[in-house]
Amino acid sequence: MADTEPTQTPPTQEPAAEDADASKGPSKSELKKRAKEAEKAKKAAEKAAKQAELEAQKAAAEVDFATEFYGKLPLNQSQTRPRRARAQIAALTPNMDGETVLIRARVQTSRAQGSKMVFFNLRQRTDSVQALLTVSQGKVSKQMAKWAAGLQMESIVLVEGTVKKSPEPIKSATVQDVEIHISQMHLVSGLETILPFSVEDANRPEAEIDASEEAQFKRVLLDTRLNNRVVDLRTQTNQAVFKIQHGIGHLFRDYLDGKGFIEIHSPKLQGAATESGASVFKVNYFKGNAFLAQSPQLAKQMAIAGDFERVYEIGPVFRAEDSNTHRHMTEFIGLDLEMAIEEHYHEVLELLDGLFLHMFRELRNRYASEIDTVRKAFPADEFKWREGPEGTLKLSFKEAVDLLVEDGVPREVLDDINTENEKRLGRIVRAKYDTDYFIIDKFPMELRPFYTMPDPNDPTLSNSYDFFMRGEEILSGAQRIHDPVLLAEKMREKGIDPASMSSYLDAFKLGCPPHGGGGIGLERVLMLFLKLNNIRRASLFPRDPKRLEP
Repeated sequence: MADTEPTQTPPTQEPAAEDADASKGPSKSELKKRAKEAEKAKKAAEKAAKQAELEAQKAAAEVDFATEFYGKLPLNQSQTRPRRARAQIAALTPNMDGETVLIRARVQTSRAQGSKMVFFNLRQRTDSVQALLTVSQGKVSKQMAKWAAGLQMESIVLVEGTVKKSPEPIKSATVQDVEIHISQMHLVSGLETILPFSVEDANRPEAEIDASEEAQFKRVLLDTRLNNRVVDLRTQTNQAVFKIQHGIGHLFRDYLDGKGFIEIHSPKLQGAATESGASVFKVNYFKGNAFLAQSPQLAKQMAIAGDFERVYEIGPVFRAEDSNTHRHMTEFIGLDLEMAIEEHYHEVLELLDGLFLHMFRELRNRYASEIDTVRKAFPADEFKWREGPEGTLKLSFKEAVDLLVEDGVPREVLDDINTENEKRLGRIVRAKYDTDYFIIDKFPMELRPFYTMPDPNDPTLSNSYDFFMRGEEILSGAQRIHDPVLLAEKMREKGIDPASMSSYLDAFKLGCPPHGGGGIGLERVLMLFLKLNNIRRASLFPRDPKRLEP
C-alpha cells in the first residue's frame, strides 16, 4: 500500500469588516432613497392609469358612429337593384325644401372649413349645386367630414341629403336658390391618376383669365384639351356644345322626314374617288386598292336612279387634304341629301333654305339655355338670319364678286372667292343686309365637280350654289347631270376615265330623273352658329393631318 500525505486543513480566514457591516442590512439613507423611488413609481403608475382611463373615455366619445353613412362603395357588378329614385340637379327647386334626395354627381370643387364643415360643388353635365356636410352628433362624424374633405376633384359620388332653400343666390352653381345638406356620401368611382387640369379651369372664359391679376387662373390651351379630351368634354361649355350638335342632327332628320325623305346608309369604301384623286385616302383592299368616301354623292344619285325620289344621309366624310386651318378636318360628319326635281333646280335650293331656317329657329327656341352656356365661354354676336317676305339673301356669283370689288378687292383675283374674301364678303353682307346667312348661286363651271349640270344659257356657269354662315361656306350643292352622254363628256373634261366609274355611269344609262342636292358639314355649322372659332371644338374627337388620337 502506497504511502499518502496527511490531509492539511486550510487556515480559517476572518470575514472582512465591510461584510460584517452588510450583514446588518441597508442603511437609513438607502432605505429613504428606496422609499422615494417606490413613491415615484406609484405616482407614475397612477398617472398612467388615469391617462389610460381618459384616453379610453375619449376614444369611447369619438367612436365613429357614421361608418355606414360614408366610404367607398363596392365595385358595381349589378349585384342588386333596389330601384331607389335618383334626382337630377337641374330639377331641384325651392318647392322641394325639406325633401330628401339621392344624387349621383361629380365633385367639381370642395372646400373644408375647419374640421367640422365641408362645402362641395356637385356637377351633373351642365348643372351644378352647392352641397354642405356638417359634423352633427349621431349623424355626421368627424371621421366622415375628414374623409369627405379628402375626395379628389372629379370623383363620382352618391349623395343623400336634404334640399334647403338658400337665403341668397349661390353664384358658384347653376342652381342658385337651393343647396343640399348631406347626410350620406359614398364614393362610386375615384381617380387612379392625376388630373391634367381642373374642369373649373377648363370652363373658365378666356376674358376672365385675361382680366385676372398675376396669373390668378390657369389657361388651358386647345392642344392640351384635345390631348385630354375626356376631361375637357366634362366642362359645362362642351356639354352644351355637343347637346346643340345633337340638336342639329335631330332637326335635320325631323325636317326632311316631314318632306318625304328617307334615310340611307351608303358604303364608305369605294372603288374610285368621288371628287378628285388629289384629296382621297387610298387603302389596301385585299389584292387591290380602295378609297375612303369623300362624300356619299354617287350613292345618293344612284338611289335617285333607283326611284327613291328623296334621300338623306348622316355619316362620316373623308378628305385627304393637308389643310391645317381653323375650319378643315380630314374626317367630318356630312349631312347630305338628294332629291328628284320636277322643273327647276331651285326646288332643291329652296328646300335646303327652308331646312336651314327650320334649324336656326328651333336651335334658338329649344336650346336657348345651352346657347347661353356657350356664350359665357365664347362671347359672340347673336347669329342673324332674315325672316318674312324678303326671305334669305340670294346673290349670284357675279353679284358677290361685284360686292367685293366695290369694297376694294381687285376683280382679277376673284375668279374664285378664297377663304379670306369669303370672310370679307360675310362682313360686307352683315353690314349691308343685317344677316349672317346667305346663298350664292351660279358658280363658274370650272370650279365645280364633273357631275354638276351646266347653266342652259351660259355653259361657263353652272346650276350650283353654296350656302354661307358668318362668311364661311357650310353647304355646297347643285343640280346633277342625269344624262349619261353629257356625264361621260364632263368626266373626260375633268381628266376622269368614264370606264373607271362604269357602275356609276351605268345607273344613268338605265334612266334617271332630273335631280339635285347638297352636302353640309355638321361641325362647320355648329362652329359658325356658336362662333367657336375652331372646328376642332365642334368635333368630339377631331381628325386633322396632325391628329389621329384619342
